[in-house]
Amino acid sequence: MRTSVDGLVKHPANLLQEPVRVEDRELAIASEDYSLLTDLYQLTMAACYTGEGLDQSRASFELFARRLPAGFGYLIAMGLEQALDYLEKFRFSPSQIAALQATGIFDRAPERFWSLLADARFTGDVWAVPEGTAVFANEPLLRVEAPLWQAQLVETYLLNTINYQTLVATRAARIRDVAGPEATLLEFGTRRAFSPQASLWAARAALAAGLDATSNVLAAIKLGQKPSGTMAHALVMALTATPGSEGEAFTAFHRYFPGAPLLIDTYDTVAAAQMLAEKIDAGEMQLSGVRLDSGDLVGLSKQVRSLLPDVPIFASGDLDEWEIARLQAEGACLDGYGLGTRLVTGTPVNGVYKLVEIDGIPVMKQSSGKVTYPGRKQIFRCFDGNLMKADRLGLVTESPQFEQPLLQPMFKQGERVFLPESLTQIRERTAISVASLPAETRQLDSPVSPSVEVSDALLELTQKTCRAA
Repeated sequence: MRTSVDGLVKHPANLLQEPVRVEDRELAIASEDYSLLTDLYQLTMAACYTGEGLDQSRASFELFARRLPAGFGYLIAMGLEQALDYLEKFRFSPSQIAALQATGIFDRAPERFWSLLADARFTGDVWAVPEGTAVFANEPLLRVEAPLWQAQLVETYLLNTINYQTLVATRAARIRDVAGPEATLLEFGTRRAFSPQASLWAARAALAAGLDATSNVLAAIKLGQKPSGTMAHALVMALTATPGSEGEAFTAFHRYFPGAPLLIDTYDTVAAAQMLAEKIDAGEMQLSGVRLDSGDLVGLSKQVRSLLPDVPIFASGDLDEWEIARLQAEGACLDGYGLGTRLVTGTPVNGVYKLVEIDGIPVMKQSSGKVTYPGRKQIFRCFDGNLMKADRLGLVTESPQFEQPLLQPMFKQGERVFLPESLTQIRERTAISVASLPAETRQLDSPVSPSVEVSDALLELTQKTCRAA
């Protein structure tokens, strides 16, 4: 038995006629794998376009959310940087092409399809709203204008990174808005994110949308940040049991990490705070913070504050914007929050990627409940001073009317024209975007999105396209 270069195990003919594919149990993803990180129908459609002579037709697809997740008044666009990086690296290696051929699915695909994959490069244009921009339902976050086969193939990856990072960024922006500018907000979501890759994207989106730091060491280092965290109950329990005491556990941890925040609710929170107060008063310890992870956070935080008046108090444990608002309303003495499960999970951003024009011909989907607007579009935003007044969804051929066009060129003819931005730049844009929104849009209970006017030209094109279908 031998293994061929295409990843198949070849068995003697008298034992097994069909080759058996080797299973990659690690399932790690490298950037060179991205072209195959797609749904099968993207490839089968691209093959069909090729066979029908449509592969080079100029197509425009727009990525948008038909509706916002329940309880959301806005979205914060995020994930563009990874989307652009993906397009820059769009390639198919010989081994990937061989693996596709070995599936047998493409046996009747035209030979030209394999040539297209072998020479694959993204050669199109991309327009998008910069990361950190607030957007609303039916407003395109991104538009791809490229040969049909290319624009089709990139759909899955673009939706994956933009949908997920936009979800996390929106939650992070809402949490920052509720907690206020002075609160320290830490991203603790790695163990609850939907995958190791998602944990990196979640950390990035959270930082870019206003959080201060992440506990994910790999994400922090990759992003040029310093990771931040405290300790777990396991350390206190282990050092207490072998033998020792909670106080000795705190002292031991501080021996190696002086000043580090301590988790004080393993046993008796108030007793632990009293013990730490005595150590501080005796000059034995300095503290940068304590963390509460359970119990009555309002009552406990008040008691801890009375004992440790100069020590920042952090809370964690399934917190979200609604819970933080409740804690604040009830007078909790908290200086910061660790955000995990509810930050990196939740109702998804149901972004879609729809064809809006091909070879200059506007097209639209007319399915019940899923109607789309035809043609290439622009978002025109109107401000009253620093406050957002309204949006107008119009065609790219329209001119702004004392408005700011939001979609900006990112790629031109396959070349990137929008330089990468720092997390600081994106974080500042997020803060400005949220601050510009009407109060009813930012409220947690029954938020109301600003009006999005559909331009006369777009309405006319929609009616014309409907009649032509």
